[in-house]
Amino acid sequence: MNELFLLLIEIVGTVAFAISGIRLAAAKSFDWFGAYVVGLVTAIGGGTVRDLLLNTTPFWMVNGWYLAVTGLSLVTVLLLKKYLVKLDQTFFIFDTVGLALFVVIGIQKTLFFGYPMWVAIFMGTTTGALGGVLRDILINVEPLIFRKDVYGTACIAGGVIYWAIALVSDSVILQQSMCALTVILMRILAVRYNWSIPILRNYAE
Repeated sequence: MNELFLLLIEIVGTVAFAISGIRLAAAKSFDWFGAYVVGLVTAIGGGTVRDLLLNTTPFWMVNGWYLAVTGLSLVTVLLLKKYLVKLDQTFFIFDTVGLALFVVIGIQKTLFFGYPMWVAIFMGTTTGALGGVLRDILINVEPLIFRKDVYGTACIAGGVIYWAIALVSDSVILQQSMCALTVILMRILAVRYNWSIPILRNYAE
């Protein structure tokens, strides 16, 4: 049951992150191939670095459906571009869902390899946030995680909640669900109430 649930999370997370990347590429007038590459890097970038750090074969080299799912995401954007490209909230929705689900995947895989929870939280944050960093670099904008937005902090908070739930419950699905929900709620509340991380100013100026 848990393996099926984790697979579902991976599929939804891949689609969400791929669409978020393709949506931004479309807004920058990339061609179809360029948009596909941006979507693919968004979807697999964080997980690839995670797997290299865990000394295991990158996940997309074992299961080719990640590449296919990104292609289907591109087709989805092409068919629904009137709604997905023009609506400002579209990027936020897909990016937030992808972020939350990939944090869960990163934590779960790291724990499977026997690492302690603090390492799993770091890997979850890497899995969730690094793909977005690479996406932003490719489309030539300042990475979202380095701005005032509550982004990486939301990943860490989700990981801490995962850890806290694990201390009181053996339900892995509950741990994963609460982790993802925490990331999503923090992102939504940050936008709703204009939360932000303080800027490090150059006091020498």
